[in-house]
Amino acid sequence: MKAIQLKEPGHFEQIEIDAPQSPGPGEALVRTDRMGICGTDYSGYLGKMPFFSYPRIPGHELGVEVLEVGSGVTNVKPGDRCSVEPYMNCGQCYACRKGNSNCCESLEVIGVMTDGGLCERLLIRADKLHPSTKLTYEQLALVETLAIGCHACDRGAPKEKDQVLIIGAGPIGLATLEFVRLTGANVTVMDRIESRLDFCRKTYGVSHTIQFKGDGSELEQIQQMTAGDKYAVVIDATGHHVSMANALNYVAHTGSLVYVGITTADISFPHPLLHKPEITIKASRNALPDDFRRIISLIENGTIDTAPWITHRTSFETVIDEFESFTRPESGVIKAMIELP
Repeated sequence: MKAIQLKEPGHFEQIEIDAPQSPGPGEALVRTDRMGICGTDYSGYLGKMPFFSYPRIPGHELGVEVLEVGSGVTNVKPGDRCSVEPYMNCGQCYACRKGNSNCCESLEVIGVMTDGGLCERLLIRADKLHPSTKLTYEQLALVETLAIGCHACDRGAPKEKDQVLIIGAGPIGLATLEFVRLTGANVTVMDRIESRLDFCRKTYGVSHTIQFKGDGSELEQIQQMTAGDKYAVVIDATGHHVSMANALNYVAHTGSLVYVGITTADISFPHPLLHKPEITIKASRNALPDDFRRIISLIENGTIDTAPWITHRTSFETVIDEFESFTRPESGVIKAMIELP
C-alpha cells in the first residue's frame, strides 16, 4: 500500500507499507480521499514542531470513506463520509475525566505523534469519526482546522460587541475569525502580509485590519480603533515567540490573551505588563468532539462557507515536489488540499 512519509525535516519519500487488517472492536477501516495540509505539517517539514516525531506519515486533516467497521461500532457504517477527530486520548487521565480530551496527558495526534492519513487506507477508532451525508470530502477535511479556531474562540469567550484582536491571518487565525464573528464581537485582524489582510476584508468584511511593521505604529492604530481601551480578548495564532510576547501590549485591563499558535522558543515579557492590568493568559490546544459536530452542522446549513478556503490543490503523486512551495508566504496559500488516489 502506498504512503508518503516525512523521513526527516525537509525530506519526504513515497513508501510501501503493509495494508491494514480488518478492524477490531470499536475500530473502522477508512480510505483517505482528501487531506488538508496544516500548519503543523509545515512546521514538521521545517523541523519547528515540538510534538512532531520522525519518520512520520503525516495527515490529520482528513476527509475519509468508511470501508469496514468492527464489532460494537454503531456511529458509522460502510460508505459513510466522515471527518476525522485526530486526537487519540486515553479516557482515564485527569483531563479526560473532566471532559477535556483535547489535552489528554498521554494524547497522541495521528499524523504528528503516530502515523496519519497520507496513505491509501488506515485503521482508526470509530468514535473519532464524524459523519455527514451532505458535505464533500474536501469540506470534511477542513473541519479539523475550523475546530482549532472554534476551540480558541471558546477559550477567549468574547461577548457581543467586545473588542477582539486576532493576530495572524493564516489558516488558524482565519478559523478563529470564523467563530469570533459569530459571537457579535468587533474584530480586528493583524498580520505582516497585506494580501492576507485583504483576504479578510474581502471575504469576511473585516473593516479593522492592521499590517504589523514592527515600528510601533500598530499601537497607535489600536488606540484609535478601540478609543484607548485596547482589546478585551487577544488571540495570537502566529506561533512566533516575539509576536506572542508583544501581544500583551494589546490587551485591555482585565482582558484575556489566548495562545493558539505554538512555539519551541521561550516567551518572555516584563511581569508588570501582565500584573498591572490583571491579564488572564490561556493556552488553546486542539479541539473537542462537540466542536466537530457543531462545525459540520454550520457548514451544512450555510453559516460557514468553505468555498474561499481552498486556494491550492495537489495530488498524492505531485505533493512531494510541490510541498516546499506551499511553505512560502508569497505562495498565497490559505489551505492546500491533497487528493488521494
